[in-house]
Amino acid sequence: MSSAPGDSLAPASPAPTAAGLAAPTSEHPLAADQASADLSSAAELAPPQPGPVRLLLVDDEPGLRTAVKAYLEDEGMEVTTANDGEEGWQAAQALLPDLVISDVMMPRCDGYGLLAKLRGDERLGGTPVIFLTAKGMTADRIAGFQAGCDDYIPKPFDPDELVARVHNVVRRQERLLAEAARFADADIGQMARQITEIRSLLASGGSKKPPTASDHSFTPREASVLQLVAEGLMNKEIARRLETSIRNVEKYVSRLFIKTGTASRTELVRYALERGLVD
Repeated sequence: MSSAPGDSLAPASPAPTAAGLAAPTSEHPLAADQASADLSSAAELAPPQPGPVRLLLVDDEPGLRTAVKAYLEDEGMEVTTANDGEEGWQAAQALLPDLVISDVMMPRCDGYGLLAKLRGDERLGGTPVIFLTAKGMTADRIAGFQAGCDDYIPKPFDPDELVARVHNVVRRQERLLAEAARFADADIGQMARQITEIRSLLASGGSKKPPTASDHSFTPREASVLQLVAEGLMNKEIARRLETSIRNVEKYVSRLFIKTGTASRTELVRYALERGLVD
């Protein structure tokens, strides 16, 4: 009997699978087991994918909140909304967002007030902020930038432009954090060895200078940073330990340099150890 059009007498080829590999046939169970193991190993070795951007949207217009939230969520972002600056401030403290988009003119607490609270908070001070507002005059944009916002988008706006600006600000923040971490990692091994040498010298007969009033002019947070620096921790590790940003840790270390008259982390640690300011 002749075969119907389109029929083939040749055995069907195995269907392609992930990574372009053909699926093992039932005639080779060991090959199937090996392929499954290889895929499992590859999955375990693959680097973890970064999580979605956690975004806080603060605006007193319900329709705009709903539309922007839906659009950004379609782009894979996690969006939390707030009705005004006061509610936004409460949400920011609970969420610790990667980015804040805020209207300027709002009841109770406007965008400038929310921005001031964010910049004054140790955990949220480095959070990027985009102002989204109907005020589009040059003077208003300048005021926003001078207040510390990272970008400024006047209404009405193109949703695609908003998404592009959000991604741009997030990428810029990631580059800054990566650069800060790179500098924090530099020569950390050498600094740890120097700290060990200083501790050894002091323990083997080096004299400690008696504490003075000036030695104790640190704020509690500065004292915590000083202790962790003396333990040889990097800025990113200190930031994680204290639940703050790397930018804030750098700020505290700079203040410690000024207050102690030192110019490097090693000098700072020696100063603290000689005066018994750290354990």
